[in-house]
Amino acid sequence: MADADPRRITDLDTLKAFGHPLRMKLYRALYIARSATASQLADQVDEAVSLVSYHLRKLADHGLIEEAEQQGTDGRERWWRTASQGLSVHDEDFTDAPEKAATHAAVGRMSFEQHSDLYRGYLDTQGAWDADWRRAAFSSEYLAPLTAGELAALSQEMHELVKKYEAAGRAAEDAGDTAGRENVALHLYAFPFRT
Repeated sequence: MADADPRRITDLDTLKAFGHPLRMKLYRALYIARSATASQLADQVDEAVSLVSYHLRKLADHGLIEEAEQQGTDGRERWWRTASQGLSVHDEDFTDAPEKAATHAAVGRMSFEQHSDLYRGYLDTQGAWDADWRRAAFSSEYLAPLTAGELAALSQEMHELVKKYEAAGRAAEDAGDTAGRENVALHLYAFPFRT
């Protein structure tokens, strides 16, 4: 069973393995699906099954995903799942060498670009969602004068709140309550800046 806590990536090789654009998309798709085959994921990311299989094996080599319980009748199909409930990457784990810092920054930029693409996709199709979903969706910016300690406390509280809602949604889904339930992306960024 997947670890219930996010896995903290602390080594450069694992960060590099995860930092491939297709692998990041596959990890996200697998996290949402909970378990899937390379064929199912290939359909979602619009790539060849052989390429998806290769990248899934690379994620597995670094312990980011693992084989899941067989779910179909075809014993040849290999099922995958994430090895933890998400991933986390912290700046302090990659500041002791220029290559580490550069890789950390590159992966952060790539992650941001994928988040932006996901949000752009929603904006492009916003009119296709019913009014309840359009009213519920939001985009906000808050500008607050905080200390580093206050920002850390805010981050912790927000993570706990989001995890509470995610766990409740997954439990409801597991219980068969799927009516009106959609995948929701919530991207949070908090960082200091000067004007």
